[in-house]
Amino acid sequence: MIRGIHHVGINVRDMDRMIRFYREAFGFELVGEEFGWEDEPLLDTIVDVPGSKARGAMLRSGTVYFELFQYSAPEPGSIEPKRPNDRGYTHFCIDTTDIAADMPRLEAAGMTFSGRQFVDMGHVRTLYGYDPEGNVIEVQQCMPGNGMELEDQPNLKFRSPPSNSA
Repeated sequence: MIRGIHHVGINVRDMDRMIRFYREAFGFELVGEEFGWEDEPLLDTIVDVPGSKARGAMLRSGTVYFELFQYSAPEPGSIEPKRPNDRGYTHFCIDTTDIAADMPRLEAAGMTFSGRQFVDMGHVRTLYGYDPEGNVIEVQQCMPGNGMELEDQPNLKFRSPPSNSA
């Protein structure tokens, strides 16, 4: 029985920087310890990449897990991040209760929005931005009654990202 999506995998160039970004920007926590492999035929079979060597980490925030990978072998076919109109997975979406308040904090953590402000579509306020490696992240604020609010999910516990005031 399919129960839902467990995690999103993201290939990164700088693991330490990206763990720090997702922790500071969105309140993700490291689950367990980092992991890695090299010369592991079973892992090569799982990821379908012969001769792979990688470092990885699992992060969690609320009901979402991110699995970050930093491959050191083989060399990637392209180092450019996907754009919203490319084929394949192109972005994930972070839900917020106040997009106007969160955008400056996200920018301080390293996210960029190309000088743009969020768009109010009536049912949702939203904008695509970019993490420090150029991966696309949508930030959205669902408006009350739009039918997609996370608060509508039973037993969901929310965690706030850490404050930047120190």
